[in-house]
Amino acid sequence: MSATRLRPPRHQVDPRAVAWWTVQWLILMVPVAGAAVAAYWLFTERPVWLGVAAGVFAAGCLVVAVVAPRAAYRVERWEVTDQAVYTRKGVLTHTWRVAPMSRIQRVDTARGPVQRLFGLADVTVTTASSAGAVKIEALDHEVAAELAERLTAITQATPGDAT
Repeated sequence: MSATRLRPPRHQVDPRAVAWWTVQWLILMVPVAGAAVAAYWLFTERPVWLGVAAGVFAAGCLVVAVVAPRAAYRVERWEVTDQAVYTRKGVLTHTWRVAPMSRIQRVDTARGPVQRLFGLADVTVTTASSAGAVKIEALDHEVAAELAERLTAITQATPGDAT
């Protein structure tokens, strides 16, 4: 029996994903950083050490908002072959997902309001697995539509009932 090696999927997400993810992180982190600074100002005595801690925390929040999307872009990959859909995600913990074509039950595309501003879309491949769907995020919206069409055609031509 020959051993099959799992190689990294070939395709990166769209480069505009970095900007989209940065906006998402900023939407989350700016209020958190602002709350830390506001909490400091609510103290009547305002000890210096607490001001430094609040400032460092706020700066750390903003650094994460800028660095995390770039790190994710470096590792997130996807690929579709005639046999399966492959994804790899995660900066600290790499998660590989493989969905055989014979197990695909549904293919969806989604575009949130911020994604539409960046011209991006997600493709979600739902399988008969209890582990959940395989999601390919941050694709050009035209690439996502073509991919959904291709996956639908391949799964229709694949024998089996996807259960």
